Amino acid sequence: MENKMIRTLILGFALFTLSAQAEMKCEAGKCTSGKETTAKKVPQKPDKASNASTEMSAEEHATMLKKEEKEAAGLKASGSSTMTPEEHAKMLKEEEEAKKKDPAKAQEKQNRRVIEQLFNVRTVKVKRLKAAKEQVNYGYIVVEDSRRVDVVAWYEGYVEELYADSLYKKVQKGEALAKVYSPEVYKAKQDYLNSIKFNAQRSAPGMLRGAKEKLRLLNISQKEIEQIRSTEKVDEYTTIYAPISGWIFTKKLNQGSSFKKQQMLFEIVNLEKVWLEAKLFQNELKDLGKLQDFTLRVKGIPGTFKAKKTLLYPKLDPKEATATLRLIVENSDELLKPGMYAKVHASSTAKTQLVIPRTAALRKDGRWYAFLATDFKGEYEPVKIELEPLDNQYFIVKKGLSEGESVVNNALFMMDSDAQINSIY
Repeated sequence: MENKMIRTLILGFALFTLSAQAEMKCEAGKCTSGKETTAKKVPQKPDKASNASTEMSAEEHATMLKKEEKEAAGLKASGSSTMTPEEHAKMLKEEEEAKKKDPAKAQEKQNRRVIEQLFNVRTVKVKRLKAAKEQVNYGYIVVEDSRRVDVVAWYEGYVEELYADSLYKKVQKGEALAKVYSPEVYKAKQDYLNSIKFNAQRSAPGMLRGAKEKLRLLNISQKEIEQIRSTEKVDEYTTIYAPISGWIFTKKLNQGSSFKKQQMLFEIVNLEKVWLEAKLFQNELKDLGKLQDFTLRVKGIPGTFKAKKTLLYPKLDPKEATATLRLIVENSDELLKPGMYAKVHASSTAKTQLVIPRTAALRKDGRWYAFLATDFKGEYEPVKIELEPLDNQYFIVKKGLSEGESVVNNALFMMDSDAQINSIY
C-alpha cells in the first residue's frame, strides 16, 4: 500500500512538469501537442494592432524626435513665453533665493506669472508719436450780439398797414416793415415843407436846417425827406424800414394797433455769423491757450464748420462748475440755427509726444497706473504715472515711463486678474 502511494506521487509530479514545459513553449511560439513535446512548430499570426500600440520602430522614433525639435525651435523664434529647461531652472533658483529674502513679494511675483500663463497677456511699447493734442467739448449756437437789432418807435402813432405781419419772416435791409400815422411826424413834415418855401422866398437857410434836423431826430428816412423836397408834398403816413437783413425774432405790432414812444416794435436777427458757447470743465482751462484750431460738428448737418476763439467768459457756472468759451462761426448759408447743440473738436499744433494707449492706463484713488513688464517673463509691476489726454486713443506720458518700455495693453483686465489672485486692488 505504501509503495502504491509513492508511485502515484511520482506520476503526478511528472505530469505537472510536462504541463509546465508545454506552457513555456507555447509562450515562445513553439506549442506542442499534449502527447508529444517534440512535435512540429505551429505558426501563429502576430497581433499587429497590439504591436502598433506598444512598439515603435527606430525610424518612427527618430522622426518623432525631429518633429519635437522643430516645434521647439518654432516656438522660440516666434517669441513664445515657453521657457527652456535652463531658463526654468534659473527661474526656480532665483525664486528660492527671493523667497528667503521676502516671502510675500516672491509669492506676489509668482501669482503675476500665473496670470500670463493663464490669460496670455498682451503688451505694447511706450513710444513717441507726432500728434496734435485734442479736446472735445459741447455747446449751443447763439445769436451774435452785434447782429441783433431792435426797431424802436421814436414817436407815438398808429399802424395803418403792417407788412412784416408774421414772426420769423425774413426781411432785407431797407425793406418796409409797416406804414404808420403819427401826428408829431406829420407836423414835422409840414414844418420842413414850409421851411423850403420860406427859404426860397426870403433865403432862411437856418430855418430850413432846423426843420430837416427835427425830421432826422424822429428817425425819418433820408428817402422820405428827399421826396418831400422834390415833390413839395407831404404824405400823412410814415414808413418804418428794416435797418438790417435778417429774421424777425420779435414782433410787437398788429394791424391797427397803437404804439408809444421808445416802444420796441421789432427785433431783427442776422444769422450770417453766429456764436457757439462751449462748456469747459475747470481742469480743461489750463490747456486752452495751446488750442488753436476749432471745428464744429452738428448732428443732422453734413460737413464741418470752422470756428475762431474770441472770449473766455470771466465767470463759471457754480452749479455745473463749467466755464463758457465763445467761438465765432461763419454761417453764410444760415445752416446753423440758435439753440442747436454742437460738438467742438479743438486741437493744438502737432508735435512729438511720449504716449501710451488709453487702454494701458488705469485710474485708481485719484492716481494713474500702468502695469510694467519686468525682467521675468510674465511678471508685471504696477507703477504710478502722470498723464494728460492727447486724443481719444492716446495719453501723453509726463512721468513714470520711458520710451521702449513694455506695458500691459489692457490695464483694466490686469487689475481684475490681480484682484482675484492677490486681493491687492
